[in-house]
Amino acid sequence: MNVDTIPDFLAEQRDSAPEELQPLVLEFETLWERKLWHQLTNQLIEFFNHPGSAPQRLQFYKVFVLKFADKINQLKLVDLALKAATQCRGTRGRHPTLPVLCCVVLCCAVLTVGWADNQERLSFMEAVAKKVDNEDSQDALVFATIAVARVKLDLNDLDGARKDLDRAEQILDSFDSVETIVHAAFYGANADYYQAKADFGSYYRNALLYLACIDIKSLSPAERRNRAYDLAIAALVSSSIYNFGELLLHPILDALSERDDDKWLRELLFAFNRGDLAAYEVLADKIQSNALLLRHGRQLHEKIYLAALTEAVFRRPPHDRAMSFATIAAETKVRMDEIEHLIMKALSLGLLRGTIDQVDQVAHIDWVQPKVLDMKQIDNMRQRLKEWDSSVDQLGNWIERVGQDVWAA
Repeated sequence: MNVDTIPDFLAEQRDSAPEELQPLVLEFETLWERKLWHQLTNQLIEFFNHPGSAPQRLQFYKVFVLKFADKINQLKLVDLALKAATQCRGTRGRHPTLPVLCCVVLCCAVLTVGWADNQERLSFMEAVAKKVDNEDSQDALVFATIAVARVKLDLNDLDGARKDLDRAEQILDSFDSVETIVHAAFYGANADYYQAKADFGSYYRNALLYLACIDIKSLSPAERRNRAYDLAIAALVSSSIYNFGELLLHPILDALSERDDDKWLRELLFAFNRGDLAAYEVLADKIQSNALLLRHGRQLHEKIYLAALTEAVFRRPPHDRAMSFATIAAETKVRMDEIEHLIMKALSLGLLRGTIDQVDQVAHIDWVQPKVLDMKQIDNMRQRLKEWDSSVDQLGNWIERVGQDVWAA
């Protein structure tokens, strides 16, 4: 389209736009003629952010935005391209191992609605990435590359997506600083990749990093619920996560308190955190009803036994952590012939530090991994501090009583 026809294009789009957006479109022409690219970009972002602009975004991007694409902030250019791509057809498929995950608000826009097929969408995003592949716009290149990786995930090209994400990570590591939305897009895409690979530990870590980069209030209630649900399930079934502290402290978990059908999952996490075998048994029926938890039932039992062991050690004062196998069996409900293996597992995972006396069947524990405490655990610590204070007071009185002659001298 010739530059002279831009006013005609804007006039046509203004007439097609919702009434509340028409003043914005009218202002586009003024800013275009005055070559106020920064102001024009901001106005376009405001326009693209409005839900009513969805049918016009792709046309605006291809006909209007590309006319001055080299004159504006390249990261904002990719932002506009991603929002324009919401008209692409197709939705991201779900992996059977986890419920649907929420994508990064900006970068996942490419996966929702508009063109004929995924391959055409991939070509569009690759063209965007190629356009911003300049020395001065590497942050925009990363942002676009992540979007390309997402489309490849949609095409089940996991190897191709991994290569793009690795390339993006390599560039990210070379930056001193970068916009938060780029990090959010990277961690969100990484989380989706590990979801597809059923790598629950890596998904858990990347999803939490993603949440650290965004304001969770920007997510809808359904998105918050889905993210909290996915994180909780991943934490429970992962073979590498035994401490849920970061998740338990995160406000995203409150989303599981809003529906009665989800409250049990939140309660289960806290039961694992405090090693509460009784609460675990109460929730056993709920666990059986979840296919993924049922499939990892043996691992869940091992986790709750380890949690019960670390909680039993934590409740004891540091000078009283020589525990017989019989005591541990009573605390954890584990058979005597499996106690040694349980302790060795806890030592190998770094949950405990100490030694095992196999002859006397005693475990000498020197250290237990810190954890998030609930009110009951805090009260137990308070009681231990009161006991310590009392013992110090008694020691002071004893020294004063038996050392009277020394003090007098």
